[in-house]
Amino acid sequence: MHPAPAARLTQYAHGGGGASTIPPGELERLTAGLAGGTDPGGGAVGGGAAVLRAHDGRTVVSAAAFFPPVVDDPYDWGRITAADALSGLYAVGGAPLMALTLLGWPRDALPAELAREVLRGGRDTAALAGCPIAGAHGIDDPEPKYGLAVTGTADPALLMRPDAGRPGMPLSLTKPLGLGVLNARHKATGEVFAEAVAAMAALNAGAARAALDTGVGCAVAVGGFGLLGHLYRLARASGVTAVVDAAAVPYLDGARDAVRDGFVPAATRRNLAWVSPHTAFRRIAEEERLLLADAQTSGGLLVAGEVPGAPVVGELVARSRRTLLVR
Repeated sequence: MHPAPAARLTQYAHGGGGASTIPPGELERLTAGLAGGTDPGGGAVGGGAAVLRAHDGRTVVSAAAFFPPVVDDPYDWGRITAADALSGLYAVGGAPLMALTLLGWPRDALPAELAREVLRGGRDTAALAGCPIAGAHGIDDPEPKYGLAVTGTADPALLMRPDAGRPGMPLSLTKPLGLGVLNARHKATGEVFAEAVAAMAALNAGAARAALDTGVGCAVAVGGFGLLGHLYRLARASGVTAVVDAAAVPYLDGARDAVRDGFVPAATRRNLAWVSPHTAFRRIAEEERLLLADAQTSGGLLVAGEVPGAPVVGELVARSRRTLLVR
């Protein structure tokens, strides 16, 4: 840990990253009956991405992410947000073609040089993914916000879908949890957690390729709804029950201390409240429940299958009375 930069970007944000997302239950109610529309090509909605099969057989994938500052360093914020946006494509087995920048900036409150650093961070991460940024749209906004809208393609025979889980499949997690509570501590104190920044800025491209190479057909990106929230949606869509082995779930250094010290985002508590009626917790303390529901920013992939190097944190079983079982 080291001191944060003098410009505290997170102090301009009501929430950051995954912790600033609209609560999952509320978002589902808002979008009920509005998503989809006419889709003669047989499109599908993946975890954070829309997938459209065009008439010529190609599959187009679209994803987006934008949010207020999750860290104070503008360059790191740009890197993290770009990685988060690209995760939507990787979660369905897609590869990016291009991206468009989305920027909201308080022009009278923060210097343009900071905005340029944010954009530079996003550009550099997109370049690592082989994804050119083809344009930008910006507005004057009292709260700084940055994101990307990404377009890519996927092999229709190799799509990973959140509704393709089946009993007997193991569950693998490709990044540790704890990003939400560590970001909350950073926002409140200015402490910088290098391990958390590195995890958020890391692309999920390698994890997605490893999953595809082993024949995986079901995955989601872990984001603002937390591990339990995204797993609940996967299990519900697949018509199965998901079992989580809490002792096998990896956490970032300092995550448990952050919870004990009270640095818990409101979004994390909302996530836990949302999934609790659908979850059977077996001797799991409140602290552990909060970490499992922690609102992540640019988290890893949750894969129904085994991924080399990623811990197995549970399994899918036949549907029972509860959609989730945590033991």
